[in-house]
Parts: sequence; structure tokens; C-alpha cells
Amino acid sequence: MKPLVLTVAGSDSGGGAGIQADLKTMLALGVHGMSVVTAVTAQNSLGVQGAWELPVEAVRAQYRSVVDDIGVQAVKTGMLASAELVEAVAELLAATDAPAVVDPVGVSKHGDSLLATSALESVRTRLLPVATVATPNLDEVAQLTGVRVDAESGMREAAEAVLSYGPTWVLIKGGHLTGDAVDLLTDGRAEHWLRAPRHDNRHTHGTGCTLASAIASQLAKGQSVPEAVAAAKEYVTGAIAAGFALGDGIGPVDHGWRSR
Repeated sequence: MKPLVLTVAGSDSGGGAGIQADLKTMLALGVHGMSVVTAVTAQNSLGVQGAWELPVEAVRAQYRSVVDDIGVQAVKTGMLASAELVEAVAELLAATDAPAVVDPVGVSKHGDSLLATSALESVRTRLLPVATVATPNLDEVAQLTGVRVDAESGMREAAEAVLSYGPTWVLIKGGHLTGDAVDLLTDGRAEHWLRAPRHDNRHTHGTGCTLASAIASQLAKGQSVPEAVAAAKEYVTGAIAAGFALGDGIGPVDHGWRSR
């Protein structure tokens, strides 16, 4: 049977990020994707025009429905707009015997906030401690820890700051720096630096969602965290290089690049 992976995230009506990106990634990587929708957004290539979170009981019911009947080999979380949702999902993850990849989504590619300020403390104290891998970008690191990174040399400090909240591993994504796209994966002992050439392509909507889902997919297949992250990085780099011009703004990565 195919490995089973669950995404707990918001819906992106434009199809480039969120639940839609997660399910496309899972399909591309040969696992069965399932979803718990936490919020509905009206968004396109130009930005987010509106967002409506679902009631906590609707999120909990979706999760229990999937996990209790079908089971799961890995879970990925994305947009959890409010403190209540963050806490409910953290509780569900803690009771699930499967690795959890937490993408602490704070801001969209267009700069739109996707997380209430009041929810930050819940992410720090409830969600990060149950994460097998946390995957913040540099903006999210600053939001969560106050550590600002403007050069590769600051990534180790960023990793230490995030690890202090309790995830087993942290992947600090350096995509916002100049030069090569460099990420740092560490559990506080082993360090893995992942580098890829930077592609001159503005169509990068959904990279964070796609990377976290790819990591979860590889973990569900039984890979170790370093193996899963390396494979996921390779997949995302190819998806960015392929790009997908959509609408008048920032298009998404091409999730199906390997099959074209």
C-alpha cells in the first residue's frame, strides 16, 4: 500500500500553495495525500484577498475521521490561523504516532499575514515541541524568536533559537538570502548544510508548503530526517526551476515537473 500522508493546512483557491500544493506534491512523490482544511482563502497570483478560518470542532473532526479509520505515516501542518487552532492541532499531533513536519506559516509570499499575532506564543509553546521537523523561513524565525538573519553566518544562531522551543529537528530555510539557496538542517548535534543554485524565476508561490509536504512524504516512506530533507530539497529545486507562470503576479512552482 502507498504510504499515507495528512496535511493540516489552509486552502489556496489559486492552487499554488496550501492544501492544493500539498496534495499535488504528495501525488508527485508517490504517497496518498489526505487533508484537514483549517481555513479557506480567496487568493490568486496577486495576493490574498480574504481568509476565513474553520471552527476548531470542524478541524478536529476532519483529523479524527482520517486518522481513526485510515491511519497515517506522516503529518504536515501549514496555515493554522489562530491560537485555538494551533493548540487543537498540537494536541492532535501529540496523540498521533507519526512524524510531524511543522511549517510555521506566518506570512504569504505576497506579505499577507496568515497567523494572528496572538497565536505566536501557542506556536512556540505547543506546536514546536511536538514537531519532528520544523521548517521556518527567515521571516518566520524572526517572528518566533526575534533572531534576524541577514547572512549565512547567522543561520546557526537561528537554528539554536528555534530548537530551544523543542522540535527534534529544525530546517532553517535561507531562501531569502542572496547567493545560493542554502538551508541548515540540525538537531543541535548533527548539522547538514543543503545548497542549490538560485534560479532566476519569480514563480515561487508555494515553495514552503511544497517543501514541508515533500519532507513528510519522504518520512512516510521510511527515510531518515536528513535523507527526507535532502530528497525534498531536490524536488523543490526542480519545481522552482520549472516554474509556472500563472495570472499577473507570482505564479506557483511546477509540482509535476518530473513527469513533463
